Amino acid sequence: MEHGKFNTLTFRKLDVGVTYFRPHQALPERVRQEDPAIDVMTDLRQVAAIMVSLTTPLSMALERMVKGGVRMLLVVDPDGTVRGLITSRDIQGEKPMRILEKTGGKFEELLVRDIMTLYPKLEVLPLEDVLRARVGDIIATLRDSGRQHALVLDFDDTTGKEAIRGIFSLAQIGKQLGLDIHPADRPTTLGGGVPGSGG
Repeated sequence: MEHGKFNTLTFRKLDVGVTYFRPHQALPERVRQEDPAIDVMTDLRQVAAIMVSLTTPLSMALERMVKGGVRMLLVVDPDGTVRGLITSRDIQGEKPMRILEKTGGKFEELLVRDIMTLYPKLEVLPLEDVLRARVGDIIATLRDSGRQHALVLDFDDTTGKEAIRGIFSLAQIGKQLGLDIHPADRPTTLGGGVPGSGG
């Protein structure tokens, strides 16, 4: 139908099971340990961070990880302030059971705030260091600290404050290298002969 010089568009019904577009960062499918570290960093300017609140039940946090294909969530206040992080290892490990042994209660009653790592205990990598680093440096850093993840800090010009800019995930790096990397297997997982093998 025409209204002057403009045409109206025709609506149609929405089908069942439709989802929505999400920001997507195209990380290189294959990297080598000598490649720039930035090639394996999830950049939160390009990919929306998956977050939970302090009062999210653990079961819901785990469900969010599964749906998002991640093993770590940022814990934030309603205003976006980072309060800490929680990992799948936190939820599925011994922490919840130790708390329940002390306090009684059921797993379903536990909230993110009960087992998360609080921000004063979080250590971050400055973006300027990351920009000079290689993939192998990040692996060595995560291994040395026995961690699966590292947060990257940058200065946000829009707010004039520091903000979490990126996330390194050992599992993601392993996928891009074509290797299965576990932080516990420090000396052996990426032993000799692997660099440049491409998987």
